[in-house]
Amino acid sequence: MSNWLDAVKWDDNGLVPAIAQDWKTGRILMMAWMNREALQLTVQENRAIYYSRSRQKLWRKGEESGHVQQLHEVRLDCDADVIVLQVEQIGGIACHTGRESCFYQVWQDGDWVSVDPVLKDPKDIY
Repeated sequence: MSNWLDAVKWDDNGLVPAIAQDWKTGRILMMAWMNREALQLTVQENRAIYYSRSRQKLWRKGEESGHVQQLHEVRLDCDADVIVLQVEQIGGIACHTGRESCFYQVWQDGDWVSVDPVLKDPKDIY
């Protein structure tokens, strides 16, 4: 049997986009990047682990904030170049802004409008 990680089409930097989705509601929580090690560890540890391009290292979601993403399922799209993680967002906050989702801005009347409340002040998280 071939290595399941070989089925993923990694980009030139060895990364693949990963979308975290609430496993119960289907809401998109965030998008981040994963390298081969991050995806393998995500499955092994049963929690979302990403690769931080800015810090050039693995990033265990919730390592600072406590807002861990517990893994329920991993899906690979038809082109094998995007991962979807079905997760349980511990604490209900995925975004560093203190919101449930990073996708809290809606295009309305020619501008972006924030429509989701801040659940916790980021200063109290980090």
